[in-house]
Amino acid sequence: MNETAAVVLDGAGVVVALSERAATLLECSPGQDCAPLLELLPPAGTQTGPAGRLMTITGSGPAGHKATLSCTAVRLRARVPGGSDADARWLVLITPAESAVEAAEPDSERRRTGLAQASAASVGTSLDVTDMAQVLVNLLVPDFADLATVDLAEPVLVGDEPPHLDTSDDVRLRRTAAAQSPGISAEDLLPVGEALPPVPDTEVMRPLMAGRPVLVSDVAVLRATLGVDPGTLRQFVPTGAHSSVAVPLYARGLILGCVTVWRSQLPSAFSEADAALLQDVASRAALGVDNARRYTKEHRSAVALQRSLLPHSVLNVAAADTAGVYQPAGGGVGVGGDWFDVIPLPSLRVAFVVGDVVGHGLDATAAMARLRTAVQTLADLDLDPGELLTHLDDLVLGFSSEQMTGESRAEPAVLGATCLYAVYDPATRRCAAATAGHPPPALLPPGEEPYFLDMTPGPPLGVGGMPFEVTEFGVRPGSTLAFFTDGLVEHRGGDIEEGMERLRSSLAGAGSSRPLGEISQTICDEVLPHEPADDIALLLARTHALASDQVAEWEIEPDLAHVAHARELVLGRLSDWQLDELGFVTELVASELVTNAIRYAGGPVGLRLIRDRVLVCEVSDRSSTQPRLRRARDTDEGGRGLFLVAQLTDRWGCRFTSTGKTIWTEQAISEA
Repeated sequence: MNETAAVVLDGAGVVVALSERAATLLECSPGQDCAPLLELLPPAGTQTGPAGRLMTITGSGPAGHKATLSCTAVRLRARVPGGSDADARWLVLITPAESAVEAAEPDSERRRTGLAQASAASVGTSLDVTDMAQVLVNLLVPDFADLATVDLAEPVLVGDEPPHLDTSDDVRLRRTAAAQSPGISAEDLLPVGEALPPVPDTEVMRPLMAGRPVLVSDVAVLRATLGVDPGTLRQFVPTGAHSSVAVPLYARGLILGCVTVWRSQLPSAFSEADAALLQDVASRAALGVDNARRYTKEHRSAVALQRSLLPHSVLNVAAADTAGVYQPAGGGVGVGGDWFDVIPLPSLRVAFVVGDVVGHGLDATAAMARLRTAVQTLADLDLDPGELLTHLDDLVLGFSSEQMTGESRAEPAVLGATCLYAVYDPATRRCAAATAGHPPPALLPPGEEPYFLDMTPGPPLGVGGMPFEVTEFGVRPGSTLAFFTDGLVEHRGGDIEEGMERLRSSLAGAGSSRPLGEISQTICDEVLPHEPADDIALLLARTHALASDQVAEWEIEPDLAHVAHARELVLGRLSDWQLDELGFVTELVASELVTNAIRYAGGPVGLRLIRDRVLVCEVSDRSSTQPRLRRARDTDEGGRGLFLVAQLTDRWGCRFTSTGKTIWTEQAISEA
């Protein structure tokens, strides 16, 4: 009985590991070049190469006798762009023909046996439709055919289903993969990537649409019966070919495409046995292509869902200009739970959010959507970053409890996530941030080198019982803040510190004159590997500051006699700003809010006006009592002030601070 041996090679042909059987057959050991197998690998220094290849070599058999070996190479890991050939990994499966009977088999029979074994080992190993097609043609050439092509239905390439066999819809095919033996000319043939021209419905082509193979022992007959013009004929039939077999890629009631092989240098014409073998190989490949098609569809849907849940990549507000990038993981991992958000807050402030949900797939995307909605809701309450993360931590604990008590799950599942929440105020030019197990942001002040902020990290969301410390820092106008998830800096087998240094170096070239979208793309190109193992989210924010003449603030003594002076200050500043039309409402609002603050809170009262696209009026006091909007009864002597404020302004609200609270209102400024 034949025993399959296995060898793992790097891209330079050096043995990484091998089985005992392979060591006996090839007489090589780890760390050495394995010369007999070098022809299976792509040329040194190339990024791409055959995804799978069958070859016959001579090795050592029993008792030191030479034996014929059938070898199949399957790519395990591609070379990283910019890296060395040693980064790649190839699996070579070796099957010897040990018995005298097998050694005496004709060449054609050995080719068929080797092809069947190779297809069983390598077909269906990829979840990429194009790679799957390339694996198939690489297996067929040069031992079985001199030239092979795979043409797939256009819907298959994007993950959709092609028309069923019982429909009258035309199936549009596109050349997806091709391979030819050395010395075979394919200049006139349709190149890869081009759509096949229409072919008339003839007797020779009709079996393909019925799911049966077409064997052409004499290509001259095919040329005469295909029914196309000479130019189109040259695109279909290679020069010098003498026989051909075309087999449909048929799976689950769908014609996914067609694989066609040609012989010109190989002397024997294709036989019925060859056609049956190709049909068997094609049936395996069709299932692999259909699995890859389904994965492509699911991956495309998941990416579309993920992107639809994220904000616009470019958002400009009064406090900052922003640009965000989301990129799913490569290597078949797909989308995950990384997200970013930009939330405008009252008083022209803005919140920056970046987070990462553990896991990949639609479950992680759905969890991300719940967390993003929760953050937006909590941000509307105008909580400070530490308090917001505390509430978010409680929500994640609630999500985990739901999953553990759900009847649909056999085992309890715990949802884990990290998050960073920062609030920037363009009036004070300061930013407050807190992190729940998330990497700190990088800050690039204008004209300086970027650096990572020194923040006290809190535990990841879902741990519970731990506080989240708020870090405050100044931000100069024109500074760039970079918020990111760990997938950008943490790579498989690498050090996160090295990744953060690469990010810092890339961010150093982000001048204030460059568009943020261009900078974010440059960072992804320079920092990310060719196929990142995790999805990433990157948010860049270039901060603005309010000019001194856009802000006016006063401190009012806690005496009701000073309310009239507060009204005068407001009217005077609105006159300077040429906003006299807002004077009546703003005077009334300031008078009511200052009166309430003096009457119920005591202590100094802060009054601030901010002018930008809207007019903001703020009154601050040292009380932590939440004001309540209520409808006064006809017999009540008071209680109508806050109701009037709400009716006369566009928006109003209250936020708590470390020294008390601030009540704010907004009014739209009409454009002149």
